Amino acid sequence: MKSYRKELWFSTSTRVAFVNITQEVENCLRESGISEGLVLVNAMHITASVFINDNESGLHQDYYDWLEKLAPHEPISHYRHNRTGEDNGDAHLKRQVMGREVVVAVTNGALDFGPWEQIFYGEFDGRRRKRVLVKIIGD
Repeated sequence: MKSYRKELWFSTSTRVAFVNITQEVENCLRESGISEGLVLVNAMHITASVFINDNESGLHQDYYDWLEKLAPHEPISHYRHNRTGEDNGDAHLKRQVMGREVVVAVTNGALDFGPWEQIFYGEFDGRRRKRVLVKIIGD
């Protein structure tokens, strides 16, 4: 069994963003030389997420609107976490809802997706560099 590890770095210009990272993960898979196994893609920051869904702009706007209703950024005084001097209490909650990581099967050297599935990096406290771990194991 082989193992591969790489960190992908992202910096968004906005506080909240959804970035399609499918191509970057596919590039990692090619670099790994693994044709059968599993890919783990993990947001390594507690105010960001990785998730799988459709690459459709209306859906992404729906996510944004829905998450803002669940955990609005303002007023920041609503979050006990922000008493520490932070202003990102909402980002922690949004990350919890959207998830930390995804695992995708690798079959015949390709990500084994269902129809329309793609991998996204979700940023909820952006405007600074953050990383995503790609770990691939298999043969």
